[in-house]
Amino acid sequence: MIKIKFPDNSSQEYKEGITPIEIAEKIGKKLAQDAIAAKVDNELVDLNKKINKDSNLKIITFNDKEGKEIFRHSASHLMAQAIKNLYPDVKFAIGPAVDEGFYYDIDLDKKLTPEELEKIEKEMKKIVDEDIKLERQEISKDEALELFKDNPYKKEIINELEDEKISIYRQGNFADFCRGPHVLSTGKLKAFKLTKLAGAYWRGDAKNKQLQRIYGVAFPDEKQLKSYLKLLEEAEKRDHRKLGKELDLFSMHDEGPGFPFFHPKGAFIFRKLQSFWRDEHSKARYKEIITPMILNRKLWEQSGHWDHYKENMYFTKIDEDDYAIKPMNCPGGIIVYKEGIKSYRDLPLRMGEMGIVHRHELSGVLAGLFRVRCFTQDDAHIYMTEEQIKDEIIGVINLAEKFYDLFGFEYNIELSTRPENSMGSDEAWEKATDGLKDALDAKKIKYKINEGDGAFYGPKIDFHLKDCLGRTWQCGTIQLDFAMPEKFDLTYEGSDGKKHRPIMIHRTIYGSIERFMGILIEHYAGKFPLWLSPTQVTILNINDSHIPYGEKVKQELEKNNIRVETDFRGETMPKKVREAQLKKIPIILTVGDKEKENDAVAVRTLDGKLHFGIKTADLIDKIKTAVKQKSDKIIF
Repeated sequence: MIKIKFPDNSSQEYKEGITPIEIAEKIGKKLAQDAIAAKVDNELVDLNKKINKDSNLKIITFNDKEGKEIFRHSASHLMAQAIKNLYPDVKFAIGPAVDEGFYYDIDLDKKLTPEELEKIEKEMKKIVDEDIKLERQEISKDEALELFKDNPYKKEIINELEDEKISIYRQGNFADFCRGPHVLSTGKLKAFKLTKLAGAYWRGDAKNKQLQRIYGVAFPDEKQLKSYLKLLEEAEKRDHRKLGKELDLFSMHDEGPGFPFFHPKGAFIFRKLQSFWRDEHSKARYKEIITPMILNRKLWEQSGHWDHYKENMYFTKIDEDDYAIKPMNCPGGIIVYKEGIKSYRDLPLRMGEMGIVHRHELSGVLAGLFRVRCFTQDDAHIYMTEEQIKDEIIGVINLAEKFYDLFGFEYNIELSTRPENSMGSDEAWEKATDGLKDALDAKKIKYKINEGDGAFYGPKIDFHLKDCLGRTWQCGTIQLDFAMPEKFDLTYEGSDGKKHRPIMIHRTIYGSIERFMGILIEHYAGKFPLWLSPTQVTILNINDSHIPYGEKVKQELEKNNIRVETDFRGETMPKKVREAQLKKIPIILTVGDKEKENDAVAVRTLDGKLHFGIKTADLIDKIKTAVKQKSDKIIF
């Protein structure tokens, strides 16, 4: 008999060789139905994997992050089999799960169309009805090369693998090498939809052949699928790339893939987010610094980025020496800290930087402002004593809460622990992780632990924001670091007159201003609150005789630093109102005879409400009050 321990710390004895699915069936029919895979001693395995020793077991369902990923990855294999059935000459590249679904890159002479996606879906449904088993098999590298001898993409990946044994999954006439795990059979994959076609260069390199990429989503039942598709429809209306173009905020160009171009209105919002950040950080006693964008290779070797992050970095040569464009701000901030002797009286020392960083992202994952190659990170680094850890982390959490509450975001927190490719001692990692836990517990914040998902130099707290559609976005992060101060020999003089090692916090709140701005565009559907809106007011005239009065109102507003436009064209009033609404201008003023006589305006807000006979002076006071309070509403 073997002893199986469950997540609630209960345990049960079973016969040796029992499988996770058999255990799930003994626990309850519902759990067995919902089961997707299992975690045995922290290793993800198929549900039919035999357990031969005392183990910890967790049954993975679609409610788990890993469950969603496994389910979607299995759906990509389902789609691949359907494509293989319909187009036998197809060559498959990669087919991973992604945040919102899955995709597969394929090499096919035939150019697929949306109509063909419907055929593939029908074939997928047939395969689901057949309930074909997904069977795992381990083969040698030579056998794998023979199996995929006609597929240059698979062969290239296999040749790069160091393992002599390679796992493959078979279902019907389709096979792919894959770590797994997967669902037990295709019958589990009941609800799916192929959503779009795109082009993608093999391995994200424009020098390679362009493949066809098919995207899809998958859920355990039709109800969840329909709910998601409805959400997707609303999200498409709010797509920041579409609204960014319509509102003239930013654009993306082939001359700089992954490098956004901000137009005047977009640049205004960008700078407004920065100035708010600066104001709040100044109140919280941060000092702002600026560090160079290009730094010598030796610095990146010392920081560990050269060994742990090189594939994401850009490089150049200066005077025959190797340099890197910074992917992170911390090494530059550390150099600033090292200037001059620091005393315990100087700590905690909080230094912030709006640093522009560059990271190499594959072209296939670039997505508007959400995934770019150049972005502005609202970084800050706090240097402190061990005794100050808890209070400083609480201070960062409080500051983050202030930002997220202002923008109307709910959020949840995740604590990520030591990854495989980490640097630093076990003792340092334990201290750092306990420091983050202590601060969260002191704040009485519920949090989820992500085992092995920390940064290479320390554990981290991540803030996952929930927008108005219920989608979550990882933005702010707090990383506690014992390793960098050691690597760079950072010191401060203690009250005992001796040198001591400070502890370091890396933290962001926006994360990336570009990405945060993209999230805000979708969260607000382009209807920015008054303080953040590039244009706060537009003035419309009923006829030409009202233009002088409209100009007078404009001048009064501008004197009070209110951002105003006018539309005095000879178009109909409904057309001008509609165009102003499409521009998402918060306040639309109409001037006519009555307004001119009474030194007043008619006010229309974006929610469609009308307010007549509002005195210009009163309107100015209300706007200034709303802006000062950073409120998204004006009370009339």
